[in-house]
Amino acid sequence: MNTTAVLPLRVRSLATSAATRLLPPEPLDYAAHRALYGDLPPVDGERLIAGVEYSGLSGQGGAAFPAHRKMTAVREAARRAGRRPVVVANGSEGEPASAKDKALLWLAPHLVLDGVALAAAAVGADRAFLAVEAGHGLGRYVTEVGRQRPSAAVPVTIVEVPPRFLSGQESALVSFLNGGPAVPRFQARPVFERGVGGGPTLVQNVETLAHLALIARHGPAWYRSVAGTTLFTVRYADGAPTVVEAAPGTSLEHLTGAGATAGQAVLVGGYHGTWLPLASASAAGSGARMYGVNAVTPDTGISAETLGVPLGAGLLALLPHDRCGLVETASILRYLALESAGQCGPCLNGLPRMAAAFSELAHPTDRSDMNQIRADLSRWAGLITARGACRHPDGSARLARSALITFAAEADAHAHGHCSAPNRPPMLPTAPATP
Repeated sequence: MNTTAVLPLRVRSLATSAATRLLPPEPLDYAAHRALYGDLPPVDGERLIAGVEYSGLSGQGGAAFPAHRKMTAVREAARRAGRRPVVVANGSEGEPASAKDKALLWLAPHLVLDGVALAAAAVGADRAFLAVEAGHGLGRYVTEVGRQRPSAAVPVTIVEVPPRFLSGQESALVSFLNGGPAVPRFQARPVFERGVGGGPTLVQNVETLAHLALIARHGPAWYRSVAGTTLFTVRYADGAPTVVEAAPGTSLEHLTGAGATAGQAVLVGGYHGTWLPLASASAAGSGARMYGVNAVTPDTGISAETLGVPLGAGLLALLPHDRCGLVETASILRYLALESAGQCGPCLNGLPRMAAAFSELAHPTDRSDMNQIRADLSRWAGLITARGACRHPDGSARLARSALITFAAEADAHAHGHCSAPNRPPMLPTAPATP
C-alpha cells in the first residue's frame, strides 16, 4: 500500500530495533504485524496496570497524565458503580498542523488495536471505540484493517469525529459518542466515572495504546530503561509535515535536520504550545538566552524537562527567517477563536478579543497603540486562564504570551512601521470553523 494515497506524509524513524518501533516503513497487514511484533501474551488486568505504573508510561495526547492512574480510576469507578466500563482510543488529533496519530494509524493500525484490547482487559471493559478524524479516509481504512483480525473479546467500533480543534478533547469526544455535539462539557462527574452511555470510560491517545502493546510484549522494565520512543510532527517552511519517531531527548538537529540551523524560532507543542527562540550552534551548551527566555539550539535535547515547556501534541514547527512570528501567531489565534465552543466567557469573549488585538499587532495601522495592545494582550491572557470549561483558553493564552516574549523585537519593528519578514503569508495551516 502507498501511504501517500491517503495521507501526504513524510515519515522517518530513528528507532534502532524494528520490533520495538512504533512506525514501520510501510503499512502492515495483520500477518506482517504478527511477523514483526509477535503475538500478544496472555494478560491479567491488575498485573497489567501494575506493569504500566512501573514502566512510567504517560499519555501521549498532550497532557502527559500517567497512564496507570487513568486505568486504575476507571477500574475502581466501575467496581463502585457495578457497571462494565468503556474504552475509547483517541485518534482525533483535531489540530491541523499535527499528523503523528494519522501516521501511526495508517502504518501500524494493528499495534493500536492491540493496545485497545489490552486497555479493555486492564479495566474490564466490554465495549471499545476508536475515534479518528473524518476526511482522511482513516475510518474506512481502519475498519477494513480490523476485519483481518480474529474475533476480538471486546468489539471495537470505528467512529469518525468532526475535524475540529476541540473534537479530540476528552469530554467533547464522549459527548459526540453519546450522540451530542463534539464540544467540551461542564461535568459534575469526570469521564472516568460517567462517560460513554453513562458508564466509567477510559480515554487514551492511540500512541499511548501502541506503547502499551509494546510494553505487553517486551515488559515494563524494557520500557522504563529506554523510555520508549515519541512521535513528533515536524513542520518546515514548505508546509509539508514529517512525522519523526525518536527517543526522548534526541537533539533538535537530529529531529529536524537542516531546519535546526535555518530558523529563528520553534513552536513546541502545537497551537496550545510555546514559541521558543532558536540560537546558533555556537551558543549550544552555554545556557543561551534570547529575549529573556531560554533559547533552543541545534544540540538541545527535545524533552519537556530540557525545554522547560510541555511537548503537548508533539509538534515542532520551525519558523524560518523570512516569516513573521507575529503574523503566524495572529493567524493561529484567529483559528483558535473560531474553533472554540463559544459556551463560556473566556472563549466567547476573551479569545476573539485577543485574536483581534494580535492581528493589529501583526498588521498595525497609523492609529495602533502598540504598547497598549501588548499590555492588553498580557492582561487578557491572565484573565482567561483557568476559567474555561476546558483548557482551550489556557493553551491559547500560553501561545500568545510566548509570542509576545519571543517576538518582542519584531513587535518593536512593527511599531515603527517595519517588518523583518519578506514572506508574509502564514506558514502553518489553519482552517475555518465548521458548522
